[in-house]
Amino acid sequence: MNGKTVVTFGLGDALFALPVAPVMEILDTSPIAPLPRAPVHLLGLIDRRGASVPVVDLRRLLGEPPQDDTPETRIIVLRLETGGIGLRVDRVIEVTQLDEAGAAPLPEAGLLNWNERMVAGVGRRDGAFVSELRVEALFGPEITAALSPEIELQ
Repeated sequence: MNGKTVVTFGLGDALFALPVAPVMEILDTSPIAPLPRAPVHLLGLIDRRGASVPVVDLRRLLGEPPQDDTPETRIIVLRLETGGIGLRVDRVIEVTQLDEAGAAPLPEAGLLNWNERMVAGVGRRDGAFVSELRVEALFGPEITAALSPEIELQ
């Protein structure tokens, strides 16, 4: 995170960040077409300029309870090697650089018996802790395997 530009967003009271490089755009919520037998975190598909984009609920992916959409709910569309994917979040805050950051894995993780594979580091924004997420860890094989190969990700 040291000097790296990130998109900050919130889930409940928790603050998170993603590197800005893979972010294609940030959308207001729109109708999501459900997919049969999809995992609970895979909400379904949205249309993005004629392309089908799968949407993952970050709350559910991180083991948090679901929440209904509010006027602040957004979908962050990311560009991955396999195509585009949407990430539903409670609110997007800003594109910024964090005040300070931990560039290395958290040393306390082993002590707490916690697998921090999704966390790249922890920084601060206006004095509050912000966890920077690893995009590649969020959308590992367990997520992409749930996507049907017929879905065209552009």
